[in-house]
Amino acid sequence: MAHFMFFLSFLLLLTGLQSIHAVQYQVTNRAGNTDGGTRFTNEIRIPYTRQTLEAATTFIWRLFQQTTATDRKNVAAVNVFIENMDGVAYTSNNEIHVSADYIAKYSGNVKVEITGVLYHEMTHVWQWNGNGQAPGGLIEGIADFVRLKAGLAPSHWVGPGKGDRWDQGYDVTARFLDYCNSLRNGFVAELNKKMRGGYSADYFVQLLGKSVDQLWRDYKAKYGN
Repeated sequence: MAHFMFFLSFLLLLTGLQSIHAVQYQVTNRAGNTDGGTRFTNEIRIPYTRQTLEAATTFIWRLFQQTTATDRKNVAAVNVFIENMDGVAYTSNNEIHVSADYIAKYSGNVKVEITGVLYHEMTHVWQWNGNGQAPGGLIEGIADFVRLKAGLAPSHWVGPGKGDRWDQGYDVTARFLDYCNSLRNGFVAELNKKMRGGYSADYFVQLLGKSVDQLWRDYKAKYGN
């Protein structure tokens, strides 16, 4: 019986690994010989980017507690494009666009920075968005929460307790979600699951017993803000 259970466990693990590798990752440097394109080629590279995308997928599935294919979006391939554009990066469905201009001008360790950016953008590929009903700040906050939990938060992010609104987005909301997650381990994963079919602010009450506004006040009070 013990051998049989071990075999079943092995099959489950193998199935999970196969589902990870079933996702295809394609990286294209459209920036060519521009400063950003050249820096990407020299300091980040396509093979590393592919490895990062795969690692991010594994991390996100685990953090979101998406243990089976039915828990996740049906995404067969993710395409990343390094191209000349404003901003830092954006995701549209299963396409991630990263700014070569940002890569060229970034003054720190660009490989670490783009790793964090890719974890953020890969979250957009896999997260549920409440069928478009969830606040944009919450969506961006969840993506930065993933970046935070991966240990990839940059030094310029705000500290805990900062910000004007819970749904301000990005690092502000990521820090707030981290606080909520400390109240109930797995809160963000459960919130994401609920957002598969829609969105309601009442999800915070259902999961934590308080309104999101009360949670924000508690959070600010904890850090003296």
